[in-house]
Amino acid sequence: MSDGSRRDLFRWLGTAAALSLGGSVMAETEGRGAPENLTPAEADILEAFCDRLVPSDAHGAGAAEARAARYIDRALGGALAASREDYRAGLMALDAYAVKSKGRNFAKLAPAEQDAVLTDLEKNAAPGFTPDSATFFALVHFHTVQGMFGDPYYGGNAGFIGWTLLGYPGIRLAVSKEDQAENAHLTPIRKSAYDFPMFNKADTDTPTARPARIAERHLPDGMSSGGMPGAGGMPHDH
Repeated sequence: MSDGSRRDLFRWLGTAAALSLGGSVMAETEGRGAPENLTPAEADILEAFCDRLVPSDAHGAGAAEARAARYIDRALGGALAASREDYRAGLMALDAYAVKSKGRNFAKLAPAEQDAVLTDLEKNAAPGFTPDSATFFALVHFHTVQGMFGDPYYGGNAGFIGWTLLGYPGIRLAVSKEDQAENAHLTPIRKSAYDFPMFNKADTDTPTARPARIAERHLPDGMSSGGMPGAGGMPHDH
């Protein structure tokens, strides 16, 4: 699942160059710290879930290093507060299904076993979910994408890992003719939108307490800041 998920993730984002980036992404990651809105048990399950959706590999770091789960945890106290109960019920149902089908808690399973459990969720083949496991899978998948590639101000995309994977050079307030040339190689500008004076932090909630809704302009092309993907779960090859 991991290799296919990563390929499909970038295909969904419309970024064909993502897998052709040379070298791996090196980033310092800090300890996860205490969750703000999830329980410690829920946070462990979510961390493992996100890690299997976008695992680190030869092409770069993944959701764990980008701290996508931290973004979700923080946002559940603000922009994603309406999904808090969905996460509580869904993460506990996921753990119960892992114990029933594999004999151990989800976070303690080997990566291949975690992938098998998540594949069952995506295919709606895991009982115990309301309304169904595929809906919960799609919810976590979409929020993980937000945490990977949204503005770091909101708690994810740590070290600009997501932007580096996409080859996104960062926000530019002015673009030269040379910058627009075919095959131009732009020097990355690694700054949050809120590091620029034209973006007013007063228009957002304090990120440590209630993350504001991600503005559309801060997400890669093809993504919206809504709570759920329009077409459901992860796309597949046909």
